[in-house]
Formats: sequence, C-alpha cells, structure tokens
Amino acid sequence: MSVTVVTDSASSLTREDIERLGIEVVSLRMVEDGVSVPDMDVDLDAFYRRLPGLRSVPTTSAPSPAEFAEVFSHVLGRGDGLVVVLISARLSSTYEVAGLGAAMMREQYPDARIEFVDSESNSMQEGFAVLAAAECAQRGDSLEECAAAARATVRRTRFLFAPASLDYLARGGRISGAKRLIGTVLKITPMLTAVDGRTAVAGAVRTQRRALARIAELMRADVTCCGIRRAVVQAVADHEGAVKFARELIEPIVGLPVPVVDVPLVVGIHVGPAIGVAYETIDPLR
Repeated sequence: MSVTVVTDSASSLTREDIERLGIEVVSLRMVEDGVSVPDMDVDLDAFYRRLPGLRSVPTTSAPSPAEFAEVFSHVLGRGDGLVVVLISARLSSTYEVAGLGAAMMREQYPDARIEFVDSESNSMQEGFAVLAAAECAQRGDSLEECAAAARATVRRTRFLFAPASLDYLARGGRISGAKRLIGTVLKITPMLTAVDGRTAVAGAVRTQRRALARIAELMRADVTCCGIRRAVVQAVADHEGAVKFARELIEPIVGLPVPVVDVPLVVGIHVGPAIGVAYETIDPLR
C-alpha cells in the first residue's frame, strides 16, 4: 500500500517540498471583516505591509471537516493509506476537525487506514515532522513506519523565535495589556517556543537583538548535545533581518547554508514582525 501524507498550511512547507514529496495540504483560514479566505491564497508581503494600520487583527479558523474529507476521499479513492500530521491540538481545533473529516469517510471506505500525528507545534517544527513522514512514504515504507518517523521527529525538533514587539500578541489576546505595557516600557523581548503543544516562554532579555543572540546560544547547546540534521530560519515581515540572522548566527552553528522560510499567515497574524529558527537534531531533545 502506498502512503500519502496530509498536513495543514500552518506547517510552513515550501511549494518545492510539497510537490517533490506529493504532500497534500489543507489550508487554514483567515477571517477579516467577516470574510473567510484560505490563508494560502493571501499575499503575505502585501498583508504584512498593511497589518500595522489595521484597527483590529484578523482572526484565524480551522478548515471545515468537509475540506479534510474531500482531500481524504481523493487519497483513499486511489487506495493509499493516510498519515495526517497537523498543528498542535492545543493550539488549534484543526486536529479535532480533521478527525471529524476522517469519520465522514469511514462509511465509504470502511477499510481505510489513517494515522494521525499531533506535531505539538506549528511552522517548520510541524513541517519537519511532515517531511519525515513524507520521506518515508517516498521510500515505500509502511503506514506505521511513516507515522512513527513523524512522531520521533517531534522529539528532535525545536522552534525558537523573538517578536519585535508585544503589540500583536496583546491585540490578539495572547498576552494581557498589562504585560504588554510592562514589556514595552522595559524593552523586554520574550523568546518563545513550544512546550507540550503550547506556546511557552524560553526566556526574556532586553531588545530583539539580544534575544536572537540568546536563541543562537540555546540552539548551539542543543546541537552540541544532540547533533544537527536540518534547520531553517523563519520570519514574519522581516526577511532582511532573518537573512542577516541566518548568515551571522545560525549558519556558523550548522556549518551549511540555512534557508529563510516565511512563518505561515495563521501564525504570523498573532505574533507580528518576528525572527526565529526551527531545527531538527539527530538525537532526541526530550
């Protein structure tokens, strides 16, 4: 049985990887002024240019069960098994909704083989788990082996990023107005990560520049301990700063060129301008 990997658009995958590995992607949605559009259809550069002037931050939503069911039906109809690797169930209802989509298919395909994997994160930390499963599928590995590869990758990855300000986290309700005010006055920049499927603070320093230097230190410690398989620098509305971060701080750790990949819209909306790094080690980090 062939295996197809399905994910959501929060995974940050490049078009090249999607096409190369035959990955199916279901788009999350942006809701602005009551209008819902697939986030993959939004021009990121144009959106981020107007984001500072918006009175209210657009919201995001999961795809519908029917959207997942449509993709699942297409894959199951050709006889493939499914490995579904998704954004953390604690960050989005997408995982639950995808399960409903699979249930819709059970009557039509009672023998369907579907494995779900919670990436416990988003962006390229999620993306690395997707790539692991899809690379196994391309080699002809079994459904169970592909799902196991994704789950093992979750334990070998980390995503660390630093927002330029706390304004967007406050506007989106991710932090309180009081925390935003204190952070702004003291010029405190948190270093954010994912722990147990939730956004967590990995530390805080004065200024984003220092936060990025500290992120590089944390990554170097992980790489020294556990090796490095691959890494990407990620950015929201600051590609130039991300390239500088990659060249000056991350590539010396990795020893190879490191690509810069945009943070997906459904994540960037809530963070605002930010720079970070996602990486996969050889040995488990946890």
